[in-house]
Amino acid sequence: MGQDNLPTSGRLISLDAYRGLTMFLLIAEAAMVYHTFLNAFSTESFWHTFFTQFTHHPWNGLRFWDLIQPFFMFIVGVAMPFSLNKRLAIAGDRGKVTKHILRRCFLLFLFGTGLHCVYNQKLVFELWNVLTQLSFTILLTYFLIRQPFKIQLAVSLGLLILTEMFYRVYAPGSPFVMGENFGSYTDMLLMGKINKGGWVAINCIPTAAHTLWGAMCGNLLMSKKTDQEKIKVLIIAGFIGLFAGYGLDLLGVTPIIKRISTSSFVLASGGWALLALAFFYWLLDMKKHQSLAFAFIVVGMNSIFIYLFAEVLGHRWLYGFIEIFSVGFLKPMGISDAILGILTALLTLGAMWYLCYFLYRKRVFFKI
Repeated sequence: MGQDNLPTSGRLISLDAYRGLTMFLLIAEAAMVYHTFLNAFSTESFWHTFFTQFTHHPWNGLRFWDLIQPFFMFIVGVAMPFSLNKRLAIAGDRGKVTKHILRRCFLLFLFGTGLHCVYNQKLVFELWNVLTQLSFTILLTYFLIRQPFKIQLAVSLGLLILTEMFYRVYAPGSPFVMGENFGSYTDMLLMGKINKGGWVAINCIPTAAHTLWGAMCGNLLMSKKTDQEKIKVLIIAGFIGLFAGYGLDLLGVTPIIKRISTSSFVLASGGWALLALAFFYWLLDMKKHQSLAFAFIVVGMNSIFIYLFAEVLGHRWLYGFIEIFSVGFLKPMGISDAILGILTALLTLGAMWYLCYFLYRKRVFFKI
């Protein structure tokens, strides 16, 4: 398993690794890795504080885990120019490509709503899953992907301004109160319910900027600019996003709230996504340090499949199955419950990674 195993047929290794690492972190959550580590340490310890970063912030603030969903949506956007050009070359007809995109978005919507039925163990209609929201952001990005850079940027910023207006007009004095904001109001209209955690369905509007910015970056990486010029643009844009997002929060204009995707959150997380892409591109495609990328690439090559598998079977079945044997063999040896939980979680994560590796070796890639 090394650089010889990496896909090299015109693929951008940095993009594959970026997507793979993001998916690896997602399936680690489904494998209960972060949960078991949190439970293993006292609340005053450094390690408990560290693994708290792998949980969502309760409201106003930004933790590392809050960046994973924006990274996912951003990466999808980065990949779109590459995949669409390839499909156009094969199909030779944009109409066929449009039909494919519509079909893909419809399936993502079904998968996203279907997962909530699995979570609730009954038929429900809930629009809070990332796949459901991705179905909207991909569709919007597709119809803007051939527009000039200025129009794409204007639309992305317009989505953030529109979101600001919705929230501020609905509740002028306190627009960003959990459960009492415009997003919760629209959830009542759409689904007749409010999410207990404060998540809202119209996050798909502001976070569409992540996918659109990703597509703009994909076009940049496909351009004839030098690698140094591409890195410079990504870094400058990333720091602009960080400055704007954190600035709005620190000045008390708009708080950073991931659960309702405020404009400050989208800007700050978008800035981090851009800087992460710059780092991966510099490390893997410019400096060619690609040997460590393989472990993540095999996960990213089947991203939708492993996400659905992890969400449906990860901690709902696979963890319990492995726990039978880990506890059965190791508990008689006097190993504590906390350590057993950690070992079981790591074994579950390893099993899901190996499934991706098995599919990769067999050249089986699930696409929609």
